[in-house]
Amino acid sequence: MASTSTNTLTKISGFIVLILVLAACNRHKGFYKSDCDDNRTFKRIAYTHLIDSLRFYDKQYVEVTGKYQQGKDESALFNDSMFVDHSNAKALWVEFSPDCPLYLTGTRVGFFDYDYNNGKLTPVNNKTITLHGVINCAYKGHLGAYSGAIEHISYVKL
Repeated sequence: MASTSTNTLTKISGFIVLILVLAACNRHKGFYKSDCDDNRTFKRIAYTHLIDSLRFYDKQYVEVTGKYQQGKDESALFNDSMFVDHSNAKALWVEFSPDCPLYLTGTRVGFFDYDYNNGKLTPVNNKTITLHGVINCAYKGHLGAYSGAIEHISYVKL
């Protein structure tokens, strides 16, 4: 009888641990959104097509997915494919704006809230993300090293 009780307790404990692990893994996944562009339609563009046709999309609202890299003097979106040029010349500078505060859907937790993220920015470095923003061909980011910029970010999907 004691072995059945111990076995049941082990299963329950395992189930609780699994739930906690899954909750921890999902803590930072989701959508960060601003209401600053709610009335806009965003064109979904493949990253490679966007870079190859950047002038065509200048000043247009787009949705694009890529690998985000952040660091000192770096906030850029790169192609997430392994078989393409990953130089800054084929990347977009990502220009976040205080005019478009981003909040985790259903909360007031901001994309740049340090306290929520254990004193760090939302962990998106080297992760594939989807952005909504406006293309600016004239602005080439830090030291003019990028193809152009995606500005006025109003949506980030992790």
